[in-house]
Formats: sequence, C-alpha cells, structure tokens
Amino acid sequence: MTAMRTTPPFRADHVGSLLRPPQVLAARDDFASGRIDAARLRAIEDQAISEVVAMQEDVGLQSATDGEFRRASWHMDFIYQLGGVTKAPGNLAVKFRNAAGNIEFTPAAMQVDGKIRLEHTIFEDDFRYLRSVVTSATPKLTIPSPNMVHYRGGPAAIDQAVYPDMDGFWDDLAAAYAEEVRRLADLGCTYLQLDDTSLAYLNDPAQRAEIAGRGEDADHLHLRYIKQVNAAIAGRPDGMAVTTHMCRGNFRSSWAAEGGYDFVAEALFSQLAVDGFFLEYDDDRSGGFEPLRFVPAGKMVVLGLVTTKRGELESKDTLKRRIDEAAKYVPLEQLCLSPQCGFSSTVEGNVLTRDEQAAKLRLIVETAAEVWG
Repeated sequence: MTAMRTTPPFRADHVGSLLRPPQVLAARDDFASGRIDAARLRAIEDQAISEVVAMQEDVGLQSATDGEFRRASWHMDFIYQLGGVTKAPGNLAVKFRNAAGNIEFTPAAMQVDGKIRLEHTIFEDDFRYLRSVVTSATPKLTIPSPNMVHYRGGPAAIDQAVYPDMDGFWDDLAAAYAEEVRRLADLGCTYLQLDDTSLAYLNDPAQRAEIAGRGEDADHLHLRYIKQVNAAIAGRPDGMAVTTHMCRGNFRSSWAAEGGYDFVAEALFSQLAVDGFFLEYDDDRSGGFEPLRFVPAGKMVVLGLVTTKRGELESKDTLKRRIDEAAKYVPLEQLCLSPQCGFSSTVEGNVLTRDEQAAKLRLIVETAAEVWG
C-alpha cells in the first residue's frame, strides 16, 4: 500500500461539476423571466452550494467544489468574462453523440473583437463563498484552460484588425490567464484545475480533420496549447497545485470525440507543467493505458474510471483491476481515482440522479482507501 495524499490531487478526487438541485434550476428560470432578482438567485445558490459542499465532505472527499452551480456551462461563463471577448450573433453548434443518436450543444457564439485582458478576477466572489463553507475539504476551483478560448471559435472568431499576428493573441491570452492565476493565489486558492477538451479532442482524426479544414496545423496544434498552459501557470506560487482535466465532451450524457491519448501523449505528459492529469478512462473511447508510459516521475495521474454518463454503479473489483492495469505503465503511487468527467458540465446535467451521483463519489472514496491505504 502507499500513503493517502495530503496535497492535491487526492487519491479520491472528482472533476468539479455536480447535478444542479431543482431549486437552483427553478431559480435560474425565475431570474431569467424577471420573477426574482439577482440577490435572491444568489441566496438560493448559496444555500445549495453549502449543502453540496457538505455532501462532498460527508462522502469522504478531500476536495470540494461549488458544483459549478452558478454557471450555465463549464467554460463559456468564464470565457465571456475575459476582456476582448464578446458574445456574437447566433449560436455555436457543437455536435454530441450518445447511444440513441445525435444532439447539439448551442451556446452563444463568441468573438475576439478587442485585446484579450483580465478586467476583474473571474469567479472571485464564487471562490470566496466556497472557502467560507468548506470545513474539512480543500476548496477546488475549476476554470477552462486558455486553449478553449481558441479551440471553441478558431481563427474565424478572432478579429484580424485586432490581431493581425496570432502571436499577439497568444501573448495577451497567456498574460490574462497568468494574472488570473496570480489573483486566485492571493485569494487563497491552493487547488486550481484547468479543464481542457482540446487536448483530448486532438486525438480524434475527425477532430484534426476539422481543424485542418479551418486552415490550421492540426498535427502540431497540441504543442501550441501545451505552451499556452505552461505560460499561464508559470508564475503560480509553490503552495498552489494545478491540474488539468481532459475529456472528449460531456453534455447530457453524450460525447463529441473519441480516440486514445496516443497522438498527444509524449508531448502532453512530458512537457505540460501541471501537477496532475485528470484523464477520462470510463470506456473504450479513451483507448488503453499504454500512453501513460510517458508520465514522468512526480506527476500524478487521476484515472477517470467511474462514468458520470449513467447511474449504474461500477464494481470495486473492476475498478481495482483497471488500476492494476494502469500501474503497469506508471507507478501505483502516482495514481489516483475519480469520475471520468463532471456530472453536470452544463446546467442540464447528465442522465442520473443526485443519489446515484453521491453513490459514485462514495464508491471512489471507498475504493481509493482500499487500494492506497
């Protein structure tokens, strides 16, 4: 056995988003229709967040998030708050798949029509409240990686009059993120997660074909993205743990991409300067564990073996067997366990109940205790 960890990522951890309770969903509708004001909406969210933090601590998790209860989606609520980014007319159309067929995620389109900058500390008040209600867990903040600002809209979303040279865009984006990270550290954030679908999507030949179709170097874009994340977190203090989470899409129990980590693995694991990697591994779409052979000593891998896309509970024996398989490529002491993704990457949530959600989190805690002591 190896020791339980006292610093993030933890042996039993989770990605961040949690199913919104009915009162939060109702309050969002009431606010949108003008039946309640912003103060009332926030009060309802505060109470729900306090309760969901208590749930996370009760099941034995060492980290707790606010469930992303104040967001409509895991990434766009952050991206729209960056200076220089505005909502554009119309909607994006992101295609997702599930066993029953295809659906679309249609957030408002975005455009970069000004210099990228940080105008205020994004999610500052949200993190302050989270800190105020945790009792035993480490408060964890999740934000989209800088890559999502580019991947979601592509070059067509960037005004060439503002950025005739893309190097200027990348430099400003890195500077804005670096300032956000610095400010979050000043607020006392010691556990920050950068959520990133792009580095997982780029393993999918179909996704690379789409990127090439819009005129970009799809075979090397992951190298630029790794460089961007490293620039964003280069100035973080020693006391802040930074992880990244990668998945192939998570919207109403559906996915957008598939393919193992092989295409990006060597550069990703050897060059990305994070403390840990949350990796989706709940089914065959994520490939095998062989790419983990590139993980260097000292870096943690959080195996996302428990699916959030359905309520059926995994068996401990199956989880332990898969952990043993992964340990053939990276030492057991560098491994942790988590769900494969969030339970509610968007406000709609995945197709399972909150009781099933809690059962899966409890299963992760119990399995981790049996594996690592």
